[in-house]
Amino acid sequence: MILDFTALEPKHAYNWMISTIVPRPIAWVSTISPEGRTNLAPYSFFQGVTANPPTLMFVPVNTRDGKKKDTVRNIEAVPEFVVNLTSFALAEKMNATAALLPYGESEFEAFGIATAPSVLVKPPRVADAGVSFECTLHTILPIGEGPLAANVVFGRIVRAHIRDDLLTPEGRIDPVKLDAIGRMGGEAYTRTRDTFELKRPDR
Repeated sequence: MILDFTALEPKHAYNWMISTIVPRPIAWVSTISPEGRTNLAPYSFFQGVTANPPTLMFVPVNTRDGKKKDTVRNIEAVPEFVVNLTSFALAEKMNATAALLPYGESEFEAFGIATAPSVLVKPPRVADAGVSFECTLHTILPIGEGPLAANVVFGRIVRAHIRDDLLTPEGRIDPVKLDAIGRMGGEAYTRTRDTFELKRPDR
């Protein structure tokens, strides 16, 4: 099969991309409005970018009617956010926050998700997340217009919160204890408990 992505409708291109670019880690992003209303939403177009300076990115795709997601609106007004990682134990709550609530209505409150204060940024963290990255906005890069277009959000990591029980005796993350989930195609997910190792040839 050969797909001509230049001729595909956006919805078909999207479906092929999310089915083949896998697994995708999930950025469970908390933001806050100028009025102090919190927002929490998951994004699976998410990745680290560089360690110098420590930077990550996630991509809120526009709503079905082509409007910016509440996450983007909040970050444009208050240029800070927290990326919380999602474990298997939090999967159901994370999925619930994908619902399109009216702007200003808090997913933390609507779905009973506990918050914890951040240290250097205004938005709160997900209290039960094993790892949370406090970030300040680097830039927002719009790509395309209308439905399924997106705003790529780059954030500078300024503080990380990592639960001690997720660490090995050597002080590193144990992927089994982290038990993070990732998106596959459609409604399928995967977990980080199934791992293998390959030694890099330059080491």
